[in-house]
Amino acid sequence: MGNLWIYVAVTLAVISGGMLWRSRRLAGRDAERRSAMPAFDQRRDALAKLFQQVAAATGKPRGLHWTSVDLSGQPLFAADIASGELYALIGVTIGFAAVEGGGMEDVEAVGNLRSATAVFVYRNGEWTTDGRVIFNLEPAEALQRFHTALAPIVV
Repeated sequence: MGNLWIYVAVTLAVISGGMLWRSRRLAGRDAERRSAMPAFDQRRDALAKLFQQVAAATGKPRGLHWTSVDLSGQPLFAADIASGELYALIGVTIGFAAVEGGGMEDVEAVGNLRSATAVFVYRNGEWTTDGRVIFNLEPAEALQRFHTALAPIVV
């Protein structure tokens, strides 16, 4: 009977320690998120340029050259449910031009501005982007569409 109590006491100590560690980890992540969100606005212009460079480098859409990127409105913040990474979804207006020889020169709509959602991620203590763009959806619609992967964060 004595060994059972030792086992129970050790098990409870391990569980309590794990819960304390997780609680501190989550509190640290919350503090990091609180400081990351205002940092997005401070780097907004640089992030717009970075987004255009990275997105253009993907070669998508094929046959088009990225000519302009204009971030608009306030970002919506969300956490990746699986990884916990912090994301910013923000409205963007994108301008394209046809790439010479790319097969799009005769398409009249090439010069039309496109509305979309630009996706940014907070990694290693700074905002960055993979150049991901969600065409034809505003940030709130994108968040709703990806509700199984992203959990909104209320600022």
